[in-house]
Amino acid sequence: MFLSLSLILLVGMSMSWICKKIKLPGLIGMLATGVVLGPYVLNLLDPSILNISAELRKIALVIILTRAGLGLDVAGLKKIGRPAILMCFVPASFELAGILLLAPRLLGVSYLEAAIMGAVLAAVSPAVVVPRMVKLTEEGYGMDKAIPQLILAGASVDDVYVIVLFTTFTGLATGDKVSALKFINIPVSIALGIAIGVGAGLLLNLFFIKCHMRDTVKVIVFLCISLLLVVAEDAIPIQITFASLISIMCMGIGIKQKNEPLAKRLSAKYNKLWVGAEVLLFVLVGATVDITYVKQAGLGAVILIFVAMAIRMLGVFVSLIGTKLNMKEKFFTMMAYTPKATVQAAIGGVPLALGLGCGNIVLTVAVLAIIITAPLGAFAIDISYKRLLNRQ
Repeated sequence: MFLSLSLILLVGMSMSWICKKIKLPGLIGMLATGVVLGPYVLNLLDPSILNISAELRKIALVIILTRAGLGLDVAGLKKIGRPAILMCFVPASFELAGILLLAPRLLGVSYLEAAIMGAVLAAVSPAVVVPRMVKLTEEGYGMDKAIPQLILAGASVDDVYVIVLFTTFTGLATGDKVSALKFINIPVSIALGIAIGVGAGLLLNLFFIKCHMRDTVKVIVFLCISLLLVVAEDAIPIQITFASLISIMCMGIGIKQKNEPLAKRLSAKYNKLWVGAEVLLFVLVGATVDITYVKQAGLGAVILIFVAMAIRMLGVFVSLIGTKLNMKEKFFTMMAYTPKATVQAAIGGVPLALGLGCGNIVLTVAVLAIIITAPLGAFAIDISYKRLLNRQ
């Protein structure tokens, strides 16, 4: 395990540095490191690391979502209003509908199988989008119209919406009955997630005021509470639950609303944690990519991904109608909402594990979507934000 961790961090950071030197996103180098070191190429990673890969990736997501919450400008987000809500589900719905129409013709799958595939592909990747929006917030780009906040909020809720649809469609494919509770759970889990997160953030702020401790200890307490929320979401036996990742981001928002100096200090500490967490996250996502499936994909899968991405961008444009964003800012938001990685890596193999006939093709298209959209989306954000957004 120690050798694997050393390889992940040293090779991942080195490849990220090389990519940045040649004006490419560091994410590309980290993903490539995972693919090469992973079980499908050189197989240099210890199985014990791969067995807890999902948990390690979840911890990395917790860190970056906390960092996002501690820096989120809620006042700016409130000014946006309706488009912020639409961004949570309209782009994903557009993409899912596009795949539902195109996949049966391009890949020969049934409509239910196309719906499962669409639910896998329709989620935006917080792992790619959130750190970039945090960077924009810190540098002041797009802050005059709260563009980073809009994308941050939408990307966090988008995943909850898509994953609920995915569990519904896979349930239908395995013979389960459609339950109204599953659809009711979408808004309820989001609302509960926000309420629990803000409440926990306010209580934590009071605790930190009453009990004097170093900021490093506060970060450890904050991280432990965040992980307990993740455990609680998984442990609840009823169908109505709460979105723990939204709760974690809202905890940071709760602290910032009551104690901005503390939020800034904690955010600085989380920035340091993210240095290692980012490498772990993207290298382990890369390690899930089985490149043998890419050879099986064919031109139809590539066409499907690009057309679905264009339809998703149209959904973003529709969500932004009536806002004060100019065309350059709308185009940036459309591009920033396309990367896929974490959700696809997490659920892309589920249909195959369930023994569904579409399992192989869904996994193939999910892997291909990661390879195409994660580097492309990251690159588009990195090279365009200074040209397309105003600096406050």
